[in-house]
Formats: sequence, C-alpha cells, structure tokens
Amino acid sequence: METITRADAMPMAPPASGERARFFTAERFDGLECLAATFRRHRYALHTHDTYVIGAVSAGCESLTVRGRRRYARPGDFIFTNPEDVHDGAPHGEGYSYRTTYPTVALLGRIAAEVSGRAAVGTPFFPEPVVHDPQGVALLTAAHRMLEEGAEGLAADERLLGAYAYCLVRHARIVPAVVGREPGLTPHAYLVNCRVGAARARLRRGDSPAEVAAATGFCDQAHLTRAFKARVGVTPGAYRAAVSR
Repeated sequence: METITRADAMPMAPPASGERARFFTAERFDGLECLAATFRRHRYALHTHDTYVIGAVSAGCESLTVRGRRRYARPGDFIFTNPEDVHDGAPHGEGYSYRTTYPTVALLGRIAAEVSGRAAVGTPFFPEPVVHDPQGVALLTAAHRMLEEGAEGLAADERLLGAYAYCLVRHARIVPAVVGREPGLTPHAYLVNCRVGAARARLRRGDSPAEVAAATGFCDQAHLTRAFKARVGVTPGAYRAAVSR
C-alpha cells in the first residue's frame, strides 16, 4: 500500500460541477497540510499517510473504509485515521463538505506530552475512525478557517493547539495532568513551549536560527533566542552547532 501526501491524493482532472478543493499548509506546525473541500464525485483510492488525519464534516455524507470496515461521516462528525491506516473516501448520496488536517506524529506527540504533563506519553492512537462530536468539530473548524484565511499570531495558534488537545483528551485517551498538582502553564507559555519544541526539531535538521524563527512563529531571531535560551539553556546557534548533522 502506497503512502502518499494529501496533495498526491488530490484529483488530477478539473473538479466536477459543484466541487471545490483548496489545499494549503501551515509551516509553523511542522508543515501541517490542510484541505477544505466539497466533493460530489471524487473518490479516493485506498491509500495511507505517514501522518494522522483529523477532519471535520460540515455537510452531506462521506463514505469511507477504514481498517476493513465501511463507515459514514456526517455533519458534526470527526474523521480520525492513524498513521499507516489504510483508508479511502467517496461521496455518499449528494456528496459532502469537510475540513481536514494532517498533523505529524511529532506534532501530536508534543501536544500530548504537554497536555498529560508527562514526557514519555507514547504515540497517540485514535481507536474510533468516525466520532460524532459537534463541539469538537466546531473547535477544529474555527481553527481551520483561521489557517485558511492566513491568520497568524497567538489567537490562530491557540485555536489549533486547543482543538488538537481536545481531540487527544476526548478521543485518543490522553489523560490530562491534574490541575493543582503541577506548576502549570498559561496558554501563552504553553504555546511558546510548543514553538520552542518545533524550533529544536528544525535546528537539529540544520536550519539556520533566522529560518527557524520565521517558520515557528517567533517575531524575529532575537525573540527566538530569548525564548529558546530560557527553556533550553543555550542559544539556538549553539544548540544547532552541537546537534545538527
């Protein structure tokens, strides 16, 4: 079974009447791939991804086979697939509209660790591919819209991270840390922590501090340096020199 990106899975022919599909990325979240689409006729072949799929249906009905079973996703439903889950997708009836994201294992792992308060939380796993949860779907939809519109900054980032944290707790059995038994983080401190984690990954890859600052949501390299040194103990340049291959 071939592992592909969502861009690879997109139809090559012009969309049918009434169909639309917009693919975009949010580089500051490990190059997060996103799709907003309405499909009347387009059918996905069986395939896998090396990322998760976290999507929200807003209209109509999608028919999909996941883990050997046919399922149906309707408005207010989440669609979850884990990395390497074999799945397809097709319109049921008049078609469907949805917004979906493809977070990396590393990104969801970092968020799960922050939510649980444990460094070794393991790889998150979503046991149910289709779940009815209008509240959670509204959270993800709002965050997805902001990303599609190009919104940046604290509000947009907190929307997405909050939606993912919600999904992990409600649907991947990640147990949140008990409030009052740990120092705790404000939403802003939590966000900066996630950005520093993303910065570390890019620095290990060999990216320059200036490139990393731009890609992970810091105002400039000086902002990255202050936040990074406060949490890691060394500057981004020193860290990169020590760990990059």
